[in-house]
Amino acid sequence: MLRRTGFAVFGYREYRLFWIAAAFSNIGMWTLVYGRLWLMRTLSDSEILLGSVTAATMAPVMIFSVWGGVVADTVNRLRLLRFTRLLFAVAGFVTAVLIATDTIEAWHLLAISAVTGVMLAFDIPTRGAMVASLVPREQLPSAIALYSVVFGGAAILGPSLFHPLVSSVGMEGLFFIVSASYVLTVLTLLRMDHEPHFAGRGEDRVTVTETGRDSVVGTNQSDALADKVRARVRDMIEGIKFVRRESAIAAIIGYGVIIGIVATPLETLLPVVTQEVYNGDTATYGRLLLAIGIGGLVGTFAITFIGTRSKPPLYLALGGVSVGICYIAFGVVDLLLYALAIAGLVGGLSVVKGTMSTTVVQTLTSDTFRGRVMSLMNFTWGAQAVGALFMGTLAQLWGAPFAFIVAGVMAIVATVVVWRVALRRL
Repeated sequence: MLRRTGFAVFGYREYRLFWIAAAFSNIGMWTLVYGRLWLMRTLSDSEILLGSVTAATMAPVMIFSVWGGVVADTVNRLRLLRFTRLLFAVAGFVTAVLIATDTIEAWHLLAISAVTGVMLAFDIPTRGAMVASLVPREQLPSAIALYSVVFGGAAILGPSLFHPLVSSVGMEGLFFIVSASYVLTVLTLLRMDHEPHFAGRGEDRVTVTETGRDSVVGTNQSDALADKVRARVRDMIEGIKFVRRESAIAAIIGYGVIIGIVATPLETLLPVVTQEVYNGDTATYGRLLLAIGIGGLVGTFAITFIGTRSKPPLYLALGGVSVGICYIAFGVVDLLLYALAIAGLVGGLSVVKGTMSTTVVQTLTSDTFRGRVMSLMNFTWGAQAVGALFMGTLAQLWGAPFAFIVAGVMAIVATVVVWRVALRRL
C-alpha cells in the first residue's frame, strides 16, 4: 500500500541511513538554534543582541555559500558532511563547558554562532546536493518531504523535553546532549557508501562550460595553488551563469532572500514574546516551539501522502501568502491559546513553502551544477542575518507585535510578485 506513497523512498538503503543521520543531527540543530536564543535572552534583555545570534549564524552562510557549493561539486560530499557534523559536535561541547564553568558571555555565544555559520555554509549545499543522488528523480519530491520530517520530529521532541531538561540538568546539559547527537550522526554517516558521492572522479575533474563543452581542470597534482583557485572561481561563475539562464530558479532564490529578510521574526523574537507578551518562562517557550513543531510535522506528512501529485509552484505561492497572514495574526493576538494555534499554522505552512521551493529548484537543476545551485539557495538562509537584525531593531523600537505585522505584510507582497513574475508559468 505504501509503495504508491512517498514512503517508498525508504526502500533505498542509502536514503534510510541518510535520513537516520539527519534525525540525530536535527535534534542537535534544534538545540543549537533555539537553545542559543533562550540562552542569549538570559544573558541580555536586548532584542538587538537576540537578533545578533541569528545574524552571527546566518551572515557566514550568505558570505561563504557560493564557495561552499563549489566545494560540494568538487569533493566527496559524504566525507565533507561527516567533517562538518563532527565540528558541530565540538561547538555544542564547547558551549556546554562554558555554561558549566559559569564563564559564558554574550560575545562567546556570538562567536560560536559565527563559527557554526561557517560550517553551515558548506554543510547545507552538501547535504542538499546529496538527496538527489539517493533516490530516482521521480521520487525526489517525496524524498525531500520525508527529509523534512526529521526537522518536524526534532521540533516536536525538542520542545517537549526543553523545560524538563533545563529544569533537571540545566542549559549545560542541553548542550552536552546536542554534542552527543552529532556524534551519533557521524557514526551513522560512517555506515554509508562514500563512493556514489564523489562529485568528480579520479585526478581529473570535468566541468561543463556555458557552451556545453567539456574541459579538464586541475589534472596535474603539481599545479600551482593560484591555478586551483582560478579553477574554483570559474566553477563559481559557471554556477551563477547557470542560475541566470534558468529564470525560474533565479526568481525563487530571490524570493527566498526577500522572505529571509522580512519574514524571520517568529524564531528570533519568540523568547521576547514569551516573556513580554505572555509573561512566560521556559515552559511557555517550549509550548510555543512545540506548536510550531507539530504544525511542521503535519504539513510534512500532508506533502508526503500527496506524493508525486503535488503542484510545487502553486503550493509555494499559497504557502507564502498564508504565512504572511499568520504573522499578521500573531502580531495582533494576546491570548496564548490563539498564539499556539497560529504558531502551529506557521510551522505547517513554512514546511510546505520550503519543501515546494526546494522541489522546484532541484527539479530544474542539472546535476553538474547541483551543489552550486544549492549553495545559492543558502542566500535564503543567509538573508536571515539581515532579517534578524532588522526585526530585532523593530521589536526594540516599537515592540515585537509591530515587527510581526510588518513581516506579514511584506511576505504577502513578495509572494504575489514572484507568482506573477515566474511561478505561474511553471
